[in-house]
Amino acid sequence: METTHRGDLQRSAERRRYELLEAADRVVLRDGPGASMNAIAAEAGITKPILYRHFGDKGGLYAALAERHTDGLLASLRAALDAPVGRRERIEATLDAYLHAIESRPQVYRFLMHPGKSGPVAGGHRAPLLNSLGEELARVIEERLDLGPDGERLARVWGHGIIGMMHTAGDWWLSERPCSRAELVRSLADLLWGRLAAAGDRVAGPGF
Repeated sequence: METTHRGDLQRSAERRRYELLEAADRVVLRDGPGASMNAIAAEAGITKPILYRHFGDKGGLYAALAERHTDGLLASLRAALDAPVGRRERIEATLDAYLHAIESRPQVYRFLMHPGKSGPVAGGHRAPLLNSLGEELARVIEERLDLGPDGERLARVWGHGIIGMMHTAGDWWLSERPCSRAELVRSLADLLWGRLAAAGDRVAGPGF
């Protein structure tokens, strides 16, 4: 009976946390980097102390939102990397998945990447977020490409380098819109294509 009660309490807490994150997302979509704990608490219909009880502070809430959106972005990138097309098309699909994510929810992107002076640790969570993406891409590259005896190190160099390029180019593009998304995808793919085109697939691997 006690175990059942604890399970019910845990499910209730998880459901409440999900509802609060949904409210936070709505405020972020509206206010971007200006999203405040007061506005999020009001959107959720609770007081700020209750919000603190669930997340600690704005940094804790930021970390929870970052995990939620990073997981969604990783799922999109994995789907693009697994597309049943040629390698060049797969690279372009992966670049496009990232750019589509930041274009479709620019306020969320700005909240996560450019929280401003009042933001959580002035963007201190940005590096772990980008690091997670870099490590994930490195794993995919190392699993799928035959890069020789130093393949693991090279895969990590490529994974983090590609994510850094995508982040910086996407940031600039979202701010200035100097070209279409398709044009940016093609240009970035051209930059990456030389060495990626030359690398062979791993024997019996899923291919890249």
